[in-house]
Amino acid sequence: MIYAVDFDGTLSMGEWPEVGPANNGLIDYLITRQREGDKLILWTCRAGEPLDRAVEFCRDHGLNFDAVNDNLPETIEKYGSNSRKITCDVYLDDRACRVDGAVSEVLGYTL
Repeated sequence: MIYAVDFDGTLSMGEWPEVGPANNGLIDYLITRQREGDKLILWTCRAGEPLDRAVEFCRDHGLNFDAVNDNLPETIEKYGSNSRKITCDVYLDDRACRVDGAVSEVLGYTL
């Protein structure tokens, strides 16, 4: 599986542009998944120095990514291009909304 994981409000529970405190439960889960062979992509709006601080924060907590704000090299090779949308099986984000029956309550329409 490939996990695309947001940073602010997901891995880091502080206020942007700060880092921390860590969401240790999620970090531990992702480290375990990676050890089992899953791939991890850090998928965040951060860029430049704030992104560097986020990557360092994760590394300091034992979490290393297979890609940062980019598709995995094997995905790019498979499709012959690098789309702006990250290809993954699971998006982990504090702003996520599932597109199922629950979306009716949030968006006010039935699927």
